[in-house]
Amino acid sequence: MYNILDFNIDELKTWMKKNNESSFRASQVMDWIYKNNTWKFDNMKNIAKSTRDKLNENFYIGIPELVQVYESKKRDTLKFLYKYRDGNVIETVVMKYDRGNSICVSTQVGCRMGCRFCASTVNGMVRNLTSGEILAQVLAAQKEIDDRISNVVLMGSGEPLDNFENVIKFIEIINSKYSLNIGQRHITLSTCGIVPKIIELADKNLQITLAISLHSPEDEVRLKMMPISNKYSIKSIIDACKYYIDKTDRRVSFEYALVKGVNDSDIFAKKLSNILKGMLCHVNLIPINEVRENDFKKSSKDNIKSFLHILSQSGIETTIRKEMGSDINAACGQLRRSYLESKK
Repeated sequence: MYNILDFNIDELKTWMKKNNESSFRASQVMDWIYKNNTWKFDNMKNIAKSTRDKLNENFYIGIPELVQVYESKKRDTLKFLYKYRDGNVIETVVMKYDRGNSICVSTQVGCRMGCRFCASTVNGMVRNLTSGEILAQVLAAQKEIDDRISNVVLMGSGEPLDNFENVIKFIEIINSKYSLNIGQRHITLSTCGIVPKIIELADKNLQITLAISLHSPEDEVRLKMMPISNKYSIKSIIDACKYYIDKTDRRVSFEYALVKGVNDSDIFAKKLSNILKGMLCHVNLIPINEVRENDFKKSSKDNIKSFLHILSQSGIETTIRKEMGSDINAACGQLRRSYLESKK
């Protein structure tokens, strides 16, 4: 059986024609799923029973089971633990802002990038999520909060560019009018820096925001935090980002997790300023979420402010990410890891 959420409208129309059904039935099914949150074919009452029987025989609507949900004390962050049909669990975070609801979705079960500050990579990668499984997180979360998601961030468990084809198809579907119609400029893709895939993404000329997990202006220090640095140098990543900017005319965002005594000194801020000066970019400083699997500690408030000041003085637009959900293990992989340990 197929997960119908993996199908775009043209693919479903083709399936309908091959199975002696009118192609407009595809649009009806999409409306039920995306506009009416109806996830059982038998409840799609304007579709003939014979057609519904065919759908039941060939498809399922792959909405994952909600296993756990946590809400922050400030009631601005919700973390969902979802289970797929094969028993694998992933986590999804919804952040409520005045401007709308943002969702942080996972793209893989686990992750193989090995970043030391991230809990999702501790046990490696299990498998990729399909485009429909990524999309299902948004559908399920919208139903849970009874409100529309307006912004999507591919920054949960997994490396999106390591699951390139499924991620691109997810963006295509969620951006479509028949689906959730979320504009590409409201979608952010975060990567640790897989250079060939950044180039490939640039050539697609999408209008999404590219976010790079940089975390150091020095290769040697970055390598201690992110094993991907063995393969791709900071220079190669910056060159790929400049290519992305040239192709898309979109600003690139650089994520910088500040770790006490590792990458948070004024010297690092000045080196980072030199690397990024003149680029169409933005730096997002992140007070790191402490993970028990490593000894990284959050930078002091004074160091964070000083880092921000140096970058800003160099003409680089810089912000400090608002801390949300720290009381509910909202950092990538923490909730999933706690759940798996509880099941041992």
